[in-house]
Amino acid sequence: MIREFKISDLESVMNLWLDTNVQAHDFIPKSYWMGNYDNVKEMLPDATIYVYESNDILQGFVGLIGNYIAGIFIEVSCQSMGLGKALLDYIKANHSELTLQVYKKNTRAVKFYLRESFVVSVEQQDENTGETELVMSWTK
Repeated sequence: MIREFKISDLESVMNLWLDTNVQAHDFIPKSYWMGNYDNVKEMLPDATIYVYESNDILQGFVGLIGNYIAGIFIEVSCQSMGLGKALLDYIKANHSELTLQVYKKNTRAVKFYLRESFVVSVEQQDENTGETELVMSWTK
């Protein structure tokens, strides 16, 4: 079930954010994600967040800032089961266009977004990590 974020979800969402970032971005030191944890935790409640929950267990979430997808995060054991697509379809239903940034080396995510009709508009370097990232967009 997809529902709106509640402040009581914050710890679960943050644990999921950290775990999935470390797992998906093995080319970036874990210390980078640990160093950004508190900043993200502070900013998170200001974003629009939808969570995917099953049997009262949070299995994924998507964060939006306007039409910008700040990220889709799915519990590692639940990946490739359609949860990310369900969250993406949920926000696509209420937006006519969406943008996001994804690390080029995160090939699994890049393939997912391409499959979901996103197109690469810009390739640039992330100043914080030095990694190449792709700016992608989708239009209804």
